[in-house]
Amino acid sequence: MTSMTLYLLLIGLVAAERLAELITARRHTAWSLARGGREYGRGHYPVMVALHTALLVGCAVEPWAAGRPFVPLLGWSALAVVVAAQGLRWWCIATLGPRWNTRVLVVPGLPLVAAGPYRLLRHPNYVAVVAEGVALPLVHSAWLTALGFTVLNLMLLRVRIGCEDAALTDGGRLRAPTSVHSAGAAS
Repeated sequence: MTSMTLYLLLIGLVAAERLAELITARRHTAWSLARGGREYGRGHYPVMVALHTALLVGCAVEPWAAGRPFVPLLGWSALAVVVAAQGLRWWCIATLGPRWNTRVLVVPGLPLVAAGPYRLLRHPNYVAVVAEGVALPLVHSAWLTALGFTVLNLMLLRVRIGCEDAALTDGGRLRAPTSVHSAGAAS
């Protein structure tokens, strides 16, 4: 097998993980709505889906179209970051349980989550997203994809985190902007 074939397999595995996230999120959406959950930030959600889809497409196309090589030191290091990012993401999902979602949903009356990675960071899932967005393309030297996704994702995360913080403030649950707690929205 060539390095590109193995890389395409990795991208396929990440795409399958994304589908698992969407299935989980759909189930969690039903749980939240049944408890009076309110959705915030619907407008940016399609942009987020498109950007994450473009990341996977860019990862597949750039190395092939631009003849990007697999550079062992970079590739193996980036792969380790991808695996760690997946671990952090699923730690977030497990910690938030049915409160985790790809959408910003807040169930009134639920306390802030301060366990797992949320005891250390306010938005640990976004740390995973940023790390993966840089590392996944770099597994096969797709630096343009890494750069483009990172810049666009940082702009999107500014909107997304602002939306989550506003949603939590609306519910009266956000203590202070420097708090390390999360409400169990999609962060």
